[in-house]
Amino acid sequence: MTIALSKSQSLADFLQLPDIESSPAWEFIEGEICQKPMSGGKHSRLQVRLASAINIAVQSYEAFPELRCTFGGRSIVPDLAVLASIRIPIDENGEIISAGIDFAPSWVIEIISPDQSHTGVTRNILHCLRHGCEIGWLIDPIDRVVLVYRGDRLPSEFTGDMLLPCLEEVSLELTVDQMFSWLKVARNR
Repeated sequence: MTIALSKSQSLADFLQLPDIESSPAWEFIEGEICQKPMSGGKHSRLQVRLASAINIAVQSYEAFPELRCTFGGRSIVPDLAVLASIRIPIDENGEIISAGIDFAPSWVIEIISPDQSHTGVTRNILHCLRHGCEIGWLIDPIDRVVLVYRGDRLPSEFTGDMLLPCLEEVSLELTVDQMFSWLKVARNR
């Protein structure tokens, strides 16, 4: 499936298209529309387990899988967007708004899929950091490495038994090896 916009159409036009929330999601990056690649088993397992671990570790933040984030001229759908609870948009009934957010998440997590460009994902993380995101993780399940981005320093590489840094308020103690151990499947025989 493709979505075509003419050169005169904008981010606002993109957001009005009916199929942008189909799976996999569509993103608007630097005037171009692109569809995220379909994720696989490793990607899905890491995404679900990380969201659960973050949501258990802290009450004042929440991890959202595949939440549309539209800000700074882009509309992206990170694998996980972690928001301060007080920033979660709600309607008049106190329920979360389904349209996504119009600001950078506090923490963005991307998990590389086999057919995904490292450069494209890195550019989205950098975009988030330029617009107020505090920390970004780029997880590579094949190389078993996590690159951690912060706005005030060069990226850092985490492997093995290294403890992964989080938001200051999040008490998640997780090593790279522990995270990748989630990929093992226990079979009951």
